[in-house]
Order: sequence, then structure tokens, then C-alpha cells
Amino acid sequence: MRWENLTAESDGNPPANPALFGADTVTTRTFDTPEFRGITFHEIRARSIVNRVPGASRMPFEWTVNPYRGCSHACVYCFARKTHSYLDLDTGLGFDSQIVVKVNAPELLRRQLGSRRWSGEHIAMGTNVDCYQRAEGRYRLMPGIIAALRDHANPFSILTKGTLILRDLDLLKQAAAVTEVGISVSVGFTDRELWRTVEPGTPAPERRLDVVRTLSAHGIDCGVLMAPVIPFLSDDPAQLRATVRAVAASGATSVTPLVLHLRPGAREWFTAWLGHHHPHLVRRYERLYAEGAYAPKWYQRRITRQVHELAEEYGIGPTRPGLPRRIPLPEPAAPEPTQLTLL
Repeated sequence: MRWENLTAESDGNPPANPALFGADTVTTRTFDTPEFRGITFHEIRARSIVNRVPGASRMPFEWTVNPYRGCSHACVYCFARKTHSYLDLDTGLGFDSQIVVKVNAPELLRRQLGSRRWSGEHIAMGTNVDCYQRAEGRYRLMPGIIAALRDHANPFSILTKGTLILRDLDLLKQAAAVTEVGISVSVGFTDRELWRTVEPGTPAPERRLDVVRTLSAHGIDCGVLMAPVIPFLSDDPAQLRATVRAVAASGATSVTPLVLHLRPGAREWFTAWLGHHHPHLVRRYERLYAEGAYAPKWYQRRITRQVHELAEEYGIGPTRPGLPRRIPLPEPAAPEPTQLTLL
């Protein structure tokens, strides 16, 4: 397993920076309980936890914290799958079941936030893999992370598909009292049959919307990232309407659509899933994504326009230019963003 390549450059060149941890610090565990059966955890002590997003990125944030690598949500389209290949791990089932856990993330973050070199910039979480995936129920890294951000009044945002975030509701309220906190829940569609096959390890869409409802009831604004909108499977006008209607009913402050993108690693896994479940769509996908990882601009604009019109109809709106962005978009799939070295 190639642990030393965790800081490889985003363009695929050999690593230019020291590893985030050494191979001798890795402890591998399995747990014979139903919720973790078939999952292997690789516990490591990271050397850095605050990561800088590559300069060429179009993301609306510069710094991220990712306490996990790999994700038991097992979303077949997950753009982060490629990152597992940098560890010589499989980007298919391996990504779903071989989870890297940065067990010292809370203490390391607290130390880095306290450095004189840190200027208190916004930190985004859940932009690579979900920080409230199943492993968080055992390792409980997020309470320490949120507490550190709260104690330093450091602004942050969280994007999640997990309902476990409600466990930390009191901490989120405390943090929101002293700094800007943006919470977003990812719900791309409400079709239960599609959910069961394409996002098999996640809570059901209606349960995620219950998270939005609960957070809103406690005074914490919560937006919805409507992602992904899956071509030919969740993009029918009636499906879009049903999803936006459910989002509006949950009390979300905004809804932002994001069309499925298929980067290397995710593309192969999703195409295999598509061939098994919807073989008649394989050729249509080949044509739609012939130019690369993203659907054509005309298709993206059409979906965005439809969702925005529905949002206006149901009394919610997308994040508008000039307003603080509450929904952190996913970051590019890279081996690991450049580590922040703090003295």
C-alpha cells in the first residue's frame, strides 16, 4: 500500500512534499459488528490536517479538512474514487470498504488553528468524502473538530449526506453563536428506487431532508446541494419538481443543482453500474460525456434553469452572486491537497 503518496501533486506527477504520515504509523482494524462488517479501517496519525485546495481549482473555498479517505456511503458516482488509487487501493469496492481514518485530526486541527501563521480563514468539510459517514459513529472525530473551530471562532462549512450530524447539534449551535457556520445537505433526487442502487450506504433522501428540517428548527440555516442530477435517471421535469418541492418543504434556505460529473475512477465504476442496471443508457452516456468528465454546457444550463424556476415557484432560491455561499461545492479529485506546514 503506497501510503507515502498521499501528497502527490494534483497533475499526477510524483509527490513533491513529504508524506502526511509514515507507513509505520498505520494500524489496520476490522470490527465484527453488522454496521461495519466487510469494512477495513486504516488508522493513521496524520502530520497535517488543514489542506489547501489546488490553485487552479474553481472552488469557492481555499482550505479543507478531511478526517477520512474512502467512504462507506458507496455512491457509485463519487468523484473522489480516484484518490484511492494513489494508495494502491481499489477505486471500486476498495473505496467503499477500505477507509483511512486520521485519528489525531481534532488535536492536530486545534494545534494548527492556534498557530500564529493561521489567519482564521474559512474551512470547508465534506467536500471530498463525507465526514459523517458510518465510520464517524465509531471514531467520533467531528465533535473535537467542531469544538476546535468553535474555540477559535473559525468560520467553517459542512456538506454531508449523513444524518449523524444531528448528534453534534449542540456543538454546531455553540459554533454558530461565535462564527459563520454553513451547513448543507446533499439530496440529488427523491426517487427511492434510484437511491437504493446508486447511493446504497447513505440515509434515505427523506431522512436527509429531516436533517435540514431539524437544523432549521434550531435556528441553523441549512441549504441543499441538489447533487447529482443524473442524466436520464433523475432529470425528468416531474422528478425535478418532486425533489425541489421536498426541499422547499424541509425549510432549506437554498437549493443549488449540480449535474453528474464523471472523472476517472468514478467514470469506470459508474459505467459498470449503468451497464448492469440500465444497459440501454450506456450509449447515451457515451455521447453525452464524449468530451470529458462534464456534461455539455447546454445540458447543465437547462437543468440549472429548471431547478431555479422551480425553486422560485416554491419560495426558495439558489445562492445568488454577491451573497455568502452556504453550499461548498465538491473539490477536484486530487491525491491530497497540498499540506499546510505550520510552525
